[in-house]
Amino acid sequence: MGKKRKDQDPPLAIEKWGWKYHHMGIPTTTPVSNERYIPHLKMYEAGFESSPFGIEWMRFEEDASVSELVRTLPHIAFEVEDLDKALQDGSFEILSPPKVPSQGVRVAMIKHNGAPVELIEFNRKGNKNSWLTI
Repeated sequence: MGKKRKDQDPPLAIEKWGWKYHHMGIPTTTPVSNERYIPHLKMYEAGFESSPFGIEWMRFEEDASVSELVRTLPHIAFEVEDLDKALQDGSFEILSPPKVPSQGVRVAMIKHNGAPVELIEFNRKGNKNSWLTI
């Protein structure tokens, strides 16, 4: 067994892998004020643009193609430099393979210790044509 993490130590995802906290998604079945509908994801989203802590409320339509885990448990999201490389670890159970939810963004959902974790890669250089359309 490796080194145990001390209270003041950041998690491996940040300290060793270089991942950056991006947001926390909280599922709900109750409409939230100022939510917006995202048709291609069949979900409603609220709070992301205005939360200083990156809290995003999510409400899914019954036929949305998202795992039951994501529908029912909050998830933490990390920005990664290279999504494909991050997923190569092999120890992660992939809940949702990489997809493009919006222009210039690729995401995948993994499961760790029974909790959903979202990995996000942004196309900051604008050179990956497959990211240009949804």
